[in-house]
Amino acid sequence: MRISSIPQIYRNVNRWGEIFSILSKYGLAGWLSRFDFSLGKSLLKNRNGQVLATESRETRIRLAMEELGPSFIKFGQIMSTRPDVVGTELANELQKLQTDVPADSLEEVAEIVEEELGQSLSELFAEFSEKPVASASIGQVHRARLHSGEDVAVKVQHPQIKQRMRVDLEILTGLAQLAERLPELRPYRPVTIVSEFQRMLRRELDFTCERRHLDHFVRAFAESDQVKIPKSYPEMSTEQVLVMEWLEGVPISDLQQVRASGVDLAEVARSGAEAYLEMIFQHGIYHADPHPGNLLLMPDGKIGLLDFGMVVRLDDSMREAIEDMLLAIVEQDANRLGSVVVRMGAVPAGLDETSLNLDLSDFVSHYANQSLDRFELGAALSEMIDIMLQYHIMLPSPMSLLLKVLIMLEGTAKRLEPSFSLMEVLEPYRQKVVARRMSPTRQLRKARRMAYEMQLLAEVVPRRLRDILQQVQAGRFDVHLDHRGLEPSVNRLVLGMLTSALFLGSALLVTNQAWPLWGVSVPGTAGFLLSAVLGLRLLRAISKSGSLDSRK
Repeated sequence: MRISSIPQIYRNVNRWGEIFSILSKYGLAGWLSRFDFSLGKSLLKNRNGQVLATESRETRIRLAMEELGPSFIKFGQIMSTRPDVVGTELANELQKLQTDVPADSLEEVAEIVEEELGQSLSELFAEFSEKPVASASIGQVHRARLHSGEDVAVKVQHPQIKQRMRVDLEILTGLAQLAERLPELRPYRPVTIVSEFQRMLRRELDFTCERRHLDHFVRAFAESDQVKIPKSYPEMSTEQVLVMEWLEGVPISDLQQVRASGVDLAEVARSGAEAYLEMIFQHGIYHADPHPGNLLLMPDGKIGLLDFGMVVRLDDSMREAIEDMLLAIVEQDANRLGSVVVRMGAVPAGLDETSLNLDLSDFVSHYANQSLDRFELGAALSEMIDIMLQYHIMLPSPMSLLLKVLIMLEGTAKRLEPSFSLMEVLEPYRQKVVARRMSPTRQLRKARRMAYEMQLLAEVVPRRLRDILQQVQAGRFDVHLDHRGLEPSVNRLVLGMLTSALFLGSALLVTNQAWPLWGVSVPGTAGFLLSAVLGLRLLRAISKSGSLDSRK
């Protein structure tokens, strides 16, 4: 942690103390879980009275985040989309995070709405429900009716939520800096992950981003007979208030009511999956949170999509990498799959690519004999993510999130139709992908991009070479060398020289009987003994591994 972080610690000292208190409690519960006595295990409980020491490590992490509050719950929910970082088991557990945020009073909600929109509730709405229909970490949703008779959903931020989350983000940044110093946590790049979380959270705290997402999807799926996107009301929406169309339907999470609706669930599951694949492979932008609570089964059989706070865009290179990965899995091409993973992921130094390719070969051969209608893409992607976690390969956030979305999409569809196979729905898209890549239009676009990049290179290289030559001519050209692994050798060399000098000096003292005692030079004898100790240590270090005082 940097010295510049000290004022932040002092400013947020109470919150720091609260966080460390909760983390200590859950860490102590993990220590107690190793013992067999039940009396001590029952001492530590969470705020709901749940005994902590009897729970698994993953469950304790989830409970700790729930107790730490909305910011950490949101962080846990985002980390549930990164199984390549936290592991599949913990990612699945973090999906269960529940935001237990007390609803704000109608007076507080009215104050924010009136301040943002400049009119009273009665002037804005003909009706406004006193109780919210949902209350999450960032805001709560009320049902209302406009004077024109249209039913709308009004999403309002909690008071002071930005200030509270700013404090927690500062603390998370400090914790990430501490974690970066631990060798066992450094490969997971905690500072980078927290920075990524900050960017995502800032977008979710700005409702204008969500409104723009809504407008984009409304235009893209205006003629769709598969999904329904609620339209927004820009004139009544601000950074803290979002007014959008009210969608009437049954949440997919309520299976009993969904089955009672009489709709063909197999067709609904297929339509929803096709809509998502159209977002990913055709539009390059997709709704990144397809859990059952955000999906509504509407009376006309369409799927209504809610909560567009988390939306991800894919550029052409990322989309091609996803396509290559899925094609490699389907076509059982382990070498191609390995090259995609290494090319797109953050690969640690010294990666054993041979072992990685062998594990990927075993992985694709395991799914080789499965028919498309029985191919479980979610299980295949989860297993592949576990392989990448084993080799400490981190995927880019959009790619990792997309893999998680595909896993969630298949799981949600299977709730409606247990025999559903996402790979079977993907098959037509695989053919479209191959055809699109071979199309003259795509090849021409790639050629133009390459020509543009070559033109930029041709413009930049001569100028850079001229700058280098000018620096050389002016004597301002510096070469910075980063010596790695030389510290042990230098330490041994210096210690050897000191030992030799001490031995020779002691020999002179003994020969000249300097400061004798009983006929023996005291400093000379002491120097002999010390040089002998240093020499033995040097020999031991060299014979051991040649890593005397190494910083490995």
